[in-house]
Amino acid sequence: MDLQEKIRTLPTRPGVYLYKNGDGEVIYVGKAKNLRSRVRSYLLEASQANAKTGSLMREAVDLDYILVDNEREALALENNLIKQRKPRFNILLRDDKTYPYVKLTLGDRHPKVFVTRKLRKDGSAYYGPYFPGNLAHRIVELIHRSFLLPSCKLDLSRYHSRPCLQYYIKRCLGPCVESLTTPEIYREAVRDAQMFLEGRQAELGRSIEQRMNEAAVNEQFELAAKYRDLLITVNQMQDKQRIATADGDESDVFGYHYENGMVAVNLFHMRGGKIVDRREFFWEDLPDFLEPDTDTDVIAYSAEPGAAPIASADAAGLAGPAPAPLPFEAGAFFSALLKQLYIDQQYVPRSIYVPVDFADRPALATLLCERTGHKIELAVPQRGEKRSLVDLAGQNAKQSFDQRFRVFQPSQKVIQETLQDILMLPELPRRIECFDISHIQGAETVASMVVWEDGAMNKSAYRKFQIKTVEGVDDFASMHEVVTRRYRRLVEEQKPLPSLILIDGGLGQLHAAAAALESLGITTQPLASIAKREEIIYLYGQEDDPIVLDRRSPVLHLVQRVRDESHRFAVTYHRKRREMRDRDSELLSIPGVGALTRTRLVEHFGSVRSVKEADISALTAVVPRKTADAIHSFFHPPEPARANAFPILNNSE
Repeated sequence: MDLQEKIRTLPTRPGVYLYKNGDGEVIYVGKAKNLRSRVRSYLLEASQANAKTGSLMREAVDLDYILVDNEREALALENNLIKQRKPRFNILLRDDKTYPYVKLTLGDRHPKVFVTRKLRKDGSAYYGPYFPGNLAHRIVELIHRSFLLPSCKLDLSRYHSRPCLQYYIKRCLGPCVESLTTPEIYREAVRDAQMFLEGRQAELGRSIEQRMNEAAVNEQFELAAKYRDLLITVNQMQDKQRIATADGDESDVFGYHYENGMVAVNLFHMRGGKIVDRREFFWEDLPDFLEPDTDTDVIAYSAEPGAAPIASADAAGLAGPAPAPLPFEAGAFFSALLKQLYIDQQYVPRSIYVPVDFADRPALATLLCERTGHKIELAVPQRGEKRSLVDLAGQNAKQSFDQRFRVFQPSQKVIQETLQDILMLPELPRRIECFDISHIQGAETVASMVVWEDGAMNKSAYRKFQIKTVEGVDDFASMHEVVTRRYRRLVEEQKPLPSLILIDGGLGQLHAAAAALESLGITTQPLASIAKREEIIYLYGQEDDPIVLDRRSPVLHLVQRVRDESHRFAVTYHRKRREMRDRDSELLSIPGVGALTRTRLVEHFGSVRSVKEADISALTAVVPRKTADAIHSFFHPPEPARANAFPILNNSE
């Protein structure tokens, strides 16, 4: 059926439509309260005159649709399909990382606690999100230190031969080794951590105080002292919690700046009347098509306080107008952004303030209310304190735009803080050690380790490794050997570990390095890898959620710089080893040529290849005549004597 005929037969019910190109690829996903009316609008001459709509319709050759009961269901389905199919004519949220949660793995035999950004239905308890991101790390560190629950990546479904360092420094109960702790003691620690994370500090304090008194009565004074210290920590956290919740206001505030087809968005997280964190989003290649709001007029407001509203078709951004070849549909943009940010999220603030209105704002607010179970205010402030917050977000978006698109490099500390947040590092990264393997079909396999420290490559700390225990092509085993050798020495010499270990490679190399660290009892070391070509970063323990950074991200540039330096250093060392092998394998196999003669020949002629091409007179200038004859004969063996061209026939007749 022809596309236009198919559009004319569409039902008039709410639903989602999917435009496809000639390869069957979904290129645009949209939703409508009336499918036939909405999709037919693309065929109007006025719509076709718009370059964006015309570009879509010239490429579209087919259409699919899915019917739903109401507009709210259409919103949710549209959001899911955009995230799954990633159509190039839709606005896509590339930086879709969420704020971290604290995960307590209640479904495990020995529950652990650690930081994660992914919420899964796996029987675990999730707490958060936490603003700013490093707060989650501080809470996990407190639980790790006070309640002695492990945060390592060890498999606790089986017992191990010996505990790691965390047990010996009294930071873990040691459930990885049989008989180091009892199930009762471990369950008690898990219950305490759970009450702490749920905010039941008063109940937890009473329980700990009771145990402290019982231990004192039984003259277990060391145990009583431990409970006393834990009780002090819980009481301190309870006082901080009272202060933080004195004002329960929670809201997200958006601002944006648009210029020359590029957009910067700032999102302020307000908690308790204060800005606790800020997120930045960037789009440098907006899709060719932005669906305008057809039901209501979209109004955009200038970032200047007290400025009058301007029509969205002419809106250039919150911080001032800028000419653009095609109108920027700010309402359609924020409609797509908010749906991808909040639908399917477990946590949504009670108030969301945006700078522009859009047609499906009431439906989106209703959908979020149904999913969260509490009232959601999705508003477009026009005056007062809330409008001032939107203006402030817009002004910051302008600064973000300048830093990103006007080639203003952020400071080194900002890059380090961003890297810490993205990789969920427990501390600011001061030292990164990166490893790479180099060989040709398993021959002369070597490894390199380069060091980035405080913003620069520390070449005096570079290390080269010859692979000693691996034969043939086995990058995984080679990586295991190198990481083991490197960090066994650091452990034996009691030297500090780096802030981050970076592996040049994919998941195989990453897991090989992790196994090497685990064999040394190092279980909490941040470890990541970056795959070539795809430039995807895998964080150990979060492999199912790889990190994809924007190609202009300064953080990605830093990781690439360290990775490329390790690759260069490994290849250089491999070439040197190969040259040495070539010299040894040929010159030293000639009778009368030893190490000194070989060195003299190579230094004089420059390479083994030049030695091969030299005649006897040239060789005699460097070595004795007898040795020169042996070298020349080795590289130019005499041709075997030819047989008689006309063999004698033995005629027996």
